[in-house]
Amino acid sequence: MCLAIPGKIISLEGSDLNRKGRVDFSGIVKEANLSFVPEAGIGDYVIVHVGFAISKVDEEAAQHVFEYLREMEGLSELKTT
Repeated sequence: MCLAIPGKIISLEGSDLNRKGRVDFSGIVKEANLSFVPEAGIGDYVIVHVGFAISKVDEEAAQHVFEYLREMEGLSELKTT
């Protein structure tokens, strides 16, 4: 299964199909292709899948996803071996 994760755009460069930027995923910063979301700018949240931003998302929705991911990490402690 593949996941798309929200992140906050912290820098931009290039244009059109070469548009890319650095995206902060709750403390982990990666480069992503932003050509599919030309309306997104610095400070906006985007959903990133396999290195490509595929849509914009509001900050509240992004924070909900981060919360769910933290909860999932906490649930891993409940596993028994």
